[in-house]
Amino acid sequence: MSEIILDGTNIKNEYDFHKVMSALLDFGPYYGGNLDALRDRLSSDVERPVTIIWLNSEQSKKYLGECFDQIVQIFEQTKEQDIRFNWDEKFDYTLK
Repeated sequence: MSEIILDGTNIKNEYDFHKVMSALLDFGPYYGGNLDALRDRLSSDVERPVTIIWLNSEQSKKYLGECFDQIVQIFEQTKEQDIRFNWDEKFDYTLK
């Protein structure tokens, strides 16, 4: 299983989030850097199994506001998709 550590202390806005996620998950130069692109990449391109551990997520939530909730919703939808598809290797996430 691959664990990806996302440090929320370095995320001050949505741009920062996408920049860090793109680097951590090797999205490459054509990543759109928006929530639709994140959903697309997580649902189909990210190799499983993978768990994203979002450290200091409460700090990120303060800076990101509603965008934080949208990101978590995308994480949750991706997790539920993998369960519905009954895949042995799944996407997961933890907020810390």
